[in-house]
Amino acid sequence: MVTAETAVVLPVLLMVLAGAVAAVVVVGAQLRCVDAAREGTRAAARGDADGRVVELAAAAAPDGARTDVAGDGETVRVTVSATVSPLGPLPWRVEVTASATAVREPAAGGGP
Repeated sequence: MVTAETAVVLPVLLMVLAGAVAAVVVVGAQLRCVDAAREGTRAAARGDADGRVVELAAAAAPDGARTDVAGDGETVRVTVSATVSPLGPLPWRVEVTASATAVREPAAGGGP
């Protein structure tokens, strides 16, 4: 009797576990994108060149992330996006994105 009940419940438990692992992977990637966008925005606000901003953001971002730097003379906005495969080889992809905006520091000038 216990064996039959275990056989019925085990697939459900495995699906719940896979969902929990996928959620942790997606949230972790989202947090890394947030950190990367903030790091890039701080560098851009200091007046660093766009190449350096992308380099710093890429160091904190998930693998394969894309970084966009935009802004006018007063503000700068860095957006980091990444595609995550939360269940490894399974064909399910999730796009995570984070943006950060900051006012340029006075010593940084009007931008690069």
